[in-house]
Amino acid sequence: MKVLVGVSRIFVGVLFIISGLIKLNDPVGFSFKLGDYFAPEVLNLPFLEPYALIIAVLVVILEVLLGVMLIVGYAKKFTLWSLLLMIGFFTFLTFYSAYFNKVTDCGCFGDALKLTPWESFTKDIILFVLLVFLYKGKKYIQPFFSKGLRSIAVFVSLILCLWLGLHVLEHLPVIDFRAYKVGANITKGMQTPLDAPKDVYQYTWSFDVNGQQKTVVNRGEDPKIDGSLLGVETSVLQKGYEPPIHDFSIERDGTDYTTQMLEEEHLLVVIAYNLDVAQNQGFIAIKAATDTAIEKGYTVIGISASSTPETEKLAAKYQLDFPFYFCDMTALKTIIRSNPSIMNLEKGTILQKLHFNDVDQLKLKELKKTPLTVTTAVKVVDSIN
Repeated sequence: MKVLVGVSRIFVGVLFIISGLIKLNDPVGFSFKLGDYFAPEVLNLPFLEPYALIIAVLVVILEVLLGVMLIVGYAKKFTLWSLLLMIGFFTFLTFYSAYFNKVTDCGCFGDALKLTPWESFTKDIILFVLLVFLYKGKKYIQPFFSKGLRSIAVFVSLILCLWLGLHVLEHLPVIDFRAYKVGANITKGMQTPLDAPKDVYQYTWSFDVNGQQKTVVNRGEDPKIDGSLLGVETSVLQKGYEPPIHDFSIERDGTDYTTQMLEEEHLLVVIAYNLDVAQNQGFIAIKAATDTAIEKGYTVIGISASSTPETEKLAAKYQLDFPFYFCDMTALKTIIRSNPSIMNLEKGTILQKLHFNDVDQLKLKELKKTPLTVTTAVKVVDSIN
């Protein structure tokens, strides 16, 4: 019993620490996930949406601290009760997501490890059982180190968590687990291999045979039933391959410029996924950086999910000398967590992604001349109009 409790204690503690640190590396991403849960069509808690980021930071720090406290044996009863309440709440959320198919990714391990709703629920059930087991055998949980050293360990963990949380909020995640990480090629990420598995569908055919309804279920073959077809329903039996990047586009006035832009030799992209919540002071530094890039011969564009009138108003206010294009907000949130931010591309390959606080770290090449691009053409058309 003592050995089992000891092994379970370390396993659960380490799992909570890893899960918490992964989310603390990207609290903005976790706040997006909480926002999905708070939405009217899910838990209907819209009044919590403005506080999603604060809640996200507090929850992940608590998750890490409870993992540390469990391992070192600090405040056993409080730690175990807190872990039970936390995992109980998470179990409810993952079951709700799985059963009602509301939020398809719980974000338990951020973008590092994607779990289906039912996989997340199963994981939480296992953790809940282990925590109940630990609570029953709490007398076997012997503390490590002296009381003073345990307190220092918890305090140091808190300070490190606060530092990491503040650092990634003021800059970007330390480790990028997303498909848009530096070094990735967006064009390749959007492609589907020829030998990639396809979706497998199940077909449910309904026929009227001599006044009686007959149902046939297959993979799409002609049932060859001597009767009148009443209808057919299809459902996905097995999901096929989905490219890691599948919702990225660059559009303007109904025209898709994605391919042209991703073929640009030197492209600087200003990303502002939603101007309503953008930190406008960031555009001051971005203005200076983009002016320098244009002087050096770079093609510079902005992409946003906000409307054209909004982006034009922003461009006029900060004297931004480049046009804005449209892209899906979810895709832009996935690309980079800063709003606004800068992404440096070379023929679709991401060379740099920078928070607006770090635009002074932008690395630009000296180009011989500015090529005529789609962006230049758009500017000419706009000036004529």
